[in-house]
Amino acid sequence: MIYAHQLFQSVPHDWPFAKFFSLTQPVHEWIPVIAQALHSFFNACPLDQRIHSTIPQRLVVQGDVYIGERVLLPQAGTLIGPLYIGDECELRPNIYLRGNVIVGKQCVLGHACELKNTLLLDHAQVSHRNYVGDSILGTGAHLGAGCVLSNLRFDGQEVWMHAPDGQKFPTGLKKLGGIMGDYAEAGCNSVLCPGACLFPHAKVFPCKSFRGTRV
Repeated sequence: MIYAHQLFQSVPHDWPFAKFFSLTQPVHEWIPVIAQALHSFFNACPLDQRIHSTIPQRLVVQGDVYIGERVLLPQAGTLIGPLYIGDECELRPNIYLRGNVIVGKQCVLGHACELKNTLLLDHAQVSHRNYVGDSILGTGAHLGAGCVLSNLRFDGQEVWMHAPDGQKFPTGLKKLGGIMGDYAEAGCNSVLCPGACLFPHAKVFPCKSFRGTRV
């Protein structure tokens, strides 16, 4: 088993979702909680307190969407809720966020990136033409251009993960992408296979396909 505290030093203390994501949990258990956390947040957040940045005319915003203060928004893209974007993030042109996405403060979501059912802690960077599904990026984690976090096995069966000692364990999830610890990095055009896990500061080199766990 891999626990959240092995990958992330902390979750933000002023974060409205902190109670949903315990560092003592197996980290893959965070994935199905993303939707629950957003549902709870929007039930308590009035409509007039959800958008704190000016929405460009050609940026499509649908459903329950929260946009924090001083967020740099692109002239064109699609934001579909439920979606939470923290303060001082930068979203670049043609971004596509399609539901159940939580983005921490000062993150970068780059040109033509697609995210769904994903959690980004503060300062994470998904910068250029990335696909990130059913995944978690820790504080300061970084994806190079064209990196893909694949979330579905070819056979559609349950995704298993590898503990640091090499033992495999079931997750109970048919969709599980990559899990990247604080300041982990994946190089340009690399692929993290379903259930891949990078511990803090671990790296995957460009143009590599990686499965398993790297400490």
